[in-house]
Amino acid sequence: MIKLFRIDHRLLHGQVAFSWTRSIGADCILVADDEAATDKLKMSTLRLAKPQGIKLVIKSIEDSIKAIKSGVTDKYNLFIVTGSVADAKKICDAIPEINSVNLGGIKNRPGTRQVDQAIFLLPEEEEILHELADRGIELGIQQVPTEKKTIYK
Repeated sequence: MIKLFRIDHRLLHGQVAFSWTRSIGADCILVADDEAATDKLKMSTLRLAKPQGIKLVIKSIEDSIKAIKSGVTDKYNLFIVTGSVADAKKICDAIPEINSVNLGGIKNRPGTRQVDQAIFLLPEEEEILHELADRGIELGIQQVPTEKKTIYK
């Protein structure tokens, strides 16, 4: 069961690994990221950030979608983290059961507009998010579970 689907360019770090997994009762974190799935150093860093007793799986976007669709993840309380709005859209397109996305950190880059303290979006990313919202997917801005959730519109 998917407990939370989050976009965060940092993927897995203290805030995500500990606050969110504990709050949502996750027992497995799926990092869905093409670069992380092929970069041994990044994989090692992500493994160091995982909470004790929580399973960590790092897969490409395509392999993540296949795993979720196959049902192999059904036995877990799953926390999915991906690094970009574009990757989140690919996952949402393929997994229609996803009805909400947590917007975490999206880094500042040239051409972005700041929409929240830690969220900077390019115009094409805003278009993607509006498309997801139009499909009925809730887009919640919430850095940590104790913070009040704001709905992105």
